[in-house]
Amino acid sequence: MNSQDYIEVAIRLEPFSEELAERIVADLSELPYDSFLTEEPFLKAYIQREDYRRGDVKVVLDAFPEVTGFEASLIPSENWNKEWESGFTSLVVEGKVTVKSPAAGVLPRTRFNIWIDPGMAFGTGAHHTTYMMIGRMLSLEPEIRDHSVLDMGCGTGVLGILAAKMGARKVFAVDIDAVAARSAWGNVHWNRVASRVETACGDASLLQAGTYDIILANIHRNILIEDMPTYFRSLRRGGRILLSGFFEADIPAVADAVQASGGTVVGSSLREGWACIECMKER
Repeated sequence: MNSQDYIEVAIRLEPFSEELAERIVADLSELPYDSFLTEEPFLKAYIQREDYRRGDVKVVLDAFPEVTGFEASLIPSENWNKEWESGFTSLVVEGKVTVKSPAAGVLPRTRFNIWIDPGMAFGTGAHHTTYMMIGRMLSLEPEIRDHSVLDMGCGTGVLGILAAKMGARKVFAVDIDAVAARSAWGNVHWNRVASRVETACGDASLLQAGTYDIILANIHRNILIEDMPTYFRSLRRGGRILLSGFFEADIPAVADAVQASGGTVVGSSLREGWACIECMKER
């Protein structure tokens, strides 16, 4: 990202539903809108100012008869944190992990506590994919402890920070978005795990073959499928990959890419139509 200003597109949905909002989020993520908030009856989508094209948005939204209109407005960079924090304060997973923003009030401490200052980076919607990724990470604690972890498409760095707090020997957190990479770097230091977490800006071309024991990738379906061979080349034999950022209906396409890359799906989670799959490298 180069711009420090965003365009907010407020989309009115009548009738409003979370499922409908998530379908629109999936389509807008291709443009690329990278942050979303739901404030019934609106879905608010955010994109860098220089990337905004009204005609592109209209083409996507015309496919949804429930969209009764949309308005675009400029969000200067100094207002971004306030906008982000108005829609997110905390996420608690299985009573074991708490992800908190600066706006969060007093929360009971869980086993793993992560403070996140978003900068200008954030994921999508209601955190269903993050929730599932964290849940499956908890089930893989022995595999994460003392091993190397890649957090691909790290955003604010939540998953990489959690991996470090779970005892990972080394974590490499990567995001193609420069603002996200800077945000992750700040959050890594804030959470005092900088000695074990390295952050970088870039894409899958940064990865090295056979380097990681665990790969975490909570990214859009098309990117996952395109980069799947690179992920598996970068994973040691017997290693695990957790994949999310796509819908339940997309599981067959993602699973086919996993199999073609030398992996096997060994588990899955579903939450409000979103999916997370756990895979193992066999060869």
